[in-house]
Amino acid sequence: MGVEEISISAPGKVILHGEHAVVYGKAAIAGSLDLRFHLNLKKTRDVSIALALPDIGISQRVELSALQSQFYSMFQSESQREPVPASDDVIAALKNFLHLDKDSHDTKQLAVVAFLYIYCSIFMVKRELPSICVEMKSEIPVGAGLGSSAAFSVALSAALLQLAGVVTSEQISDSLAAWSATDLDIINKWAFIGEKVIHGQPSGIDNSISTYGGALRFQNGEKTRLDRIPTLSLMLVNTQVPRSTKKLISDFRHKYNTYKEIFEPVLSSVEAITEKAQLSLQLFKETSDTSHHDTLGDLMDMNHQFLNLMGVGHSSLDQIVATACDHGFHGKLTGAGGGGCAIILLPSDADAVVLEKMKAKFDSLGFQVFPKTSFGGRGVMQHL
Repeated sequence: MGVEEISISAPGKVILHGEHAVVYGKAAIAGSLDLRFHLNLKKTRDVSIALALPDIGISQRVELSALQSQFYSMFQSESQREPVPASDDVIAALKNFLHLDKDSHDTKQLAVVAFLYIYCSIFMVKRELPSICVEMKSEIPVGAGLGSSAAFSVALSAALLQLAGVVTSEQISDSLAAWSATDLDIINKWAFIGEKVIHGQPSGIDNSISTYGGALRFQNGEKTRLDRIPTLSLMLVNTQVPRSTKKLISDFRHKYNTYKEIFEPVLSSVEAITEKAQLSLQLFKETSDTSHHDTLGDLMDMNHQFLNLMGVGHSSLDQIVATACDHGFHGKLTGAGGGGCAIILLPSDADAVVLEKMKAKFDSLGFQVFPKTSFGGRGVMQHL
């Protein structure tokens, strides 16, 4: 372990089409969002772990002697290459060690539990606990359905596995290094373990997108990489309206069960949008014909209306989509709805003055604006 410092970033995720319909076995497409979670790890001489996540108000220091004395026996059967999900007993012990409420479901606190679990699982078996300082900063809004916790788990797993020598990156440019497909699979498995600690029963979609980048089609638990897609330019707008994903899903479930004969064709139409979008993405990548980009915009408009029909819209999201339309662009809500975020598709030749006017309008409405991000970019990377 000769490495002294490691810098990693991992992207968030955005759902392009198929949210909510995917719960009913329909296809959905999600991809990486070029807002990234940044992690910097340094080896120190402090005989401790220092963890700083200022974006969520976390600052934690753990003495290695205390960690080893309490958890050495618990982690002796763990494998560095095949991570094992944390048992309820181990999670309870880690919460107790950190003086957390045993019934806490606070994802910010559980991120620290996930950190310690991954650290112990990787290093305890070797009885070599490195003293490290880990500082993290996120460009991804927390709690907005954009995969911030998955990006945390992916960046953390990549850094700790790299430090342990389990995976090895290769330089691909003056400033970047990446991992082989085999090593990315290892990173993704560990990140999924972290997501399980934080969320209980995650789908695995968010960490997969953050690890590999690009886009995924998912349906009935099956994930398929979409290799032939372009990188799309987007404006991301966060309404900052809080919402409960669980309640939104539950409310639509009630509507669906009550009016199944109405909502079945709605869900089929949403899936048809997803299928058309996948084809348009492929054709746009292959031909650069802007008519396919226009189709992607039309599909966003349609999908947003279907999501409103399903009852998961919000007046703030409609304001965003209407404002985008007023300025000549297309958009839709992304994720659970009921608040949260919307995406606006930007053509490569979008007028900078018009974009600035649109951003100013969103600012005046109190929304958080990310003027130009992208869909389908790089996954986890090491920065040199």
